[in-house]
Amino acid sequence: MEACLKFRIEGRVQGVWFRESTRRQAERLGLSGYAINKADGSVEVLARGATDDLARLQDWLHQGPPLAEVRAVKAEECDQDCPPGFTTG
Repeated sequence: MEACLKFRIEGRVQGVWFRESTRRQAERLGLSGYAINKADGSVEVLARGATDDLARLQDWLHQGPPLAEVRAVKAEECDQDCPPGFTTG
């Protein structure tokens, strides 16, 4: 089953290769979407794909890349269309 989730990741998540690492992880899982920095210092990730793969991405987001210090990951369902592939803004 396919779904779309929007994540908000808070903590030390900008300037630590979070978006690029998320892109690589999402591509490994076959997900489409994006990862963008937000003005408040958080990262927003939109991902569409198989529910099992979205759950794997969500688990990964709680840790992130080695230099990240993730404080919180919030997820909500969405119905946004995703272009093919995964981008970083």
